[in-house]
Amino acid sequence: MSLFIVSFTIFILAIFVGYEIITKVPPTLHTPLMSGSNAISGITIIGALLSAGGSENSTEFSTFLGVIAIVLAMINIVGGFMVTDRMLRMFKKK
Repeated sequence: MSLFIVSFTIFILAIFVGYEIITKVPPTLHTPLMSGSNAISGITIIGALLSAGGSENSTEFSTFLGVIAIVLAMINIVGGFMVTDRMLRMFKKK
């Protein structure tokens, strides 16, 4: 079996498992899980900065992938903070 087929199968299974896990999370746990997701995205940004920063051994392609990773992780972090803020406002007394 080729490496592509194995990788694609793992990717499809990860999508299925992720969907099943997310749909079964009760609403009271969404805010703590979103905070954990933001923390993981912060770690992703550190790795992406190291990749995008370049060194004598890096290629233009790894720098490009690092920049793309920074952009996507920042979108995830900002969106996560917006959702968390909105959910926390739901629990405040009026």
